[in-house]
Amino acid sequence: MTTKQPKVFSNPVHFLAFGFGSGLSPKAPGTTGTVVAVLIHLALAPYLTLHSYLAFLVVSFLAGIYLCGNTARDLGEHDCGGIVWDEFVGYWVAMFMVPTTWYWVATAFILFRLFDILKPFPIGLLDKKVHGGLGIMLDDLLAGIYALLLLQAAILFTGF
Repeated sequence: MTTKQPKVFSNPVHFLAFGFGSGLSPKAPGTTGTVVAVLIHLALAPYLTLHSYLAFLVVSFLAGIYLCGNTARDLGEHDCGGIVWDEFVGYWVAMFMVPTTWYWVATAFILFRLFDILKPFPIGLLDKKVHGGLGIMLDDLLAGIYALLLLQAAILFTGF
């Protein structure tokens, strides 16, 4: 058991920031967190309208600033790899107005993870310059937006 586990499971803020514990994965916690985000999306998407999904994104992002910032501060580590709430929100952004079929869900997953890992301009710059909860959330928000733009273009051009 790592020193993070007791804090994650005893503090509800840390529990959420660590993606219900998915961020404790010993390998690729960001990818594991994104898998959990996919499952949450699949469970919620059928019940959300366009407006309620957008409200869900805004509330999740704003909550993430608090959750991720407090957890990073408490752990003494900026953007600890186990903090995956930002991956949750980034993936959910990527899926905004995207059909919930296996093809689009998988494509969104791949695109979001690529942008999150590669951090193309200005994501990498913002990741280095903006700190605290906002900094943790912002790079994944932009990765989600990049993925969303590509997905929407693909939807437009393929007619799906």
